[in-house]
Amino acid sequence: MDDVQPLEQALHAARALVLADLAARDVAHADVVSLVEDAVTHRRWWVEQWPEGTEYVAGLVAQDVQDALLERYGRWPLCPVCDAGDPHALDVEPELGPDPHWVCGKAGVVVAPVGGLGG
Repeated sequence: MDDVQPLEQALHAARALVLADLAARDVAHADVVSLVEDAVTHRRWWVEQWPEGTEYVAGLVAQDVQDALLERYGRWPLCPVCDAGDPHALDVEPELGPDPHWVCGKAGVVVAPVGGLGG
């Protein structure tokens, strides 16, 4: 039972960070928020199976939402660094690790921590 609180805290934090990024880019519409809830539900099960992965949840939820948005709407979040060429999305790095950031893979630049796109 002691593991429930850190798990719930990590899930709530991941939800809040991703929602902040969606709101910062003006895409936090009801249907998109539903994608966040789906990702959090999926990752709740994942962390219950692998409690050591709790610190990775924010990056994983961000990637899950990014993948779901790509399937339904297109790339998100678009890179604010590169002016030339085709618009491209930022990547979450590390893919599986603590302290996830949005990174432009083309320019090799850290844009913001997950949850910090509005800053």
